[in-house]
Amino acid sequence: MSPGRRGLVRPYVVTDGRAYPTRNTFDLVTLVMAHPDRPLTGLSPEKRRVMELCLGGALSVAEVAGYLELPVSVTKVLLSDLVDSGHISARAPIPPAELPEVQLLQEVLDGLRARL
Repeated sequence: MSPGRRGLVRPYVVTDGRAYPTRNTFDLVTLVMAHPDRPLTGLSPEKRRVMELCLGGALSVAEVAGYLELPVSVTKVLLSDLVDSGHISARAPIPPAELPEVQLLQEVLDGLRARL
């Protein structure tokens, strides 16, 4: 949507009047991936656009919202509908407790630099 077209379709119209997603599993960095085998018939233009965007590879919720030029809250409603219909899959980010220690990463980097 170009800046000149912003506001033509109100967010509540895009979400069929719903303010909340059917699932509360989306964070700004949650990755969404489209399933290319799912039919696009019957999807709204915004949901079709999400599918087109995500067929190119995984995108974060924030990226999808940016490309659609829609608020994140509206994007989450669209994404939850697409997960419910089996059109996309969502993968939560890795929790901080499971990330490697900074010291370990630094040692790996130092080791790689020493070899090069």
